[in-house]
Amino acid sequence: MTAETPDVVIVQVNPLGCDTVPVTAPEIMNRLNEISFNSSLMREMRAIAFVTDLIDEGKLASNQYKRINVHWIEAEKQMRGLGVSSKLNARMDFLLHLKEIGRQVADRWIASHFDAIGQRSTIDIKEMFL
Repeated sequence: MTAETPDVVIVQVNPLGCDTVPVTAPEIMNRLNEISFNSSLMREMRAIAFVTDLIDEGKLASNQYKRINVHWIEAEKQMRGLGVSSKLNARMDFLLHLKEIGRQVADRWIASHFDAIGQRSTIDIKEMFL
């Protein structure tokens, strides 16, 4: 079964970068986990960019390969500000705080990019991942 939509929406939950060099064992482990988690995503995004280029250059048949639109919803600034302990924080007030961040970010994304859905990507994969 193939998907009918040409769009993929990625909701980023881990920051891609960090503002400071981790120095404590928990900070280092947290950053290692973030890098490990993001490595497969980065590999997939590079593969999407590669296949998209081949489709655009006519080197792959468009009836066998599908060009997709990639959309990225992120709260990088807010996620970078969370400490390692936040990964284990299940307190209701913290979860509601995360929910509010998510709603604000999603509302801004929809206001800025809704017209692109089904039409074009809203991120430059090469700029972000290559």
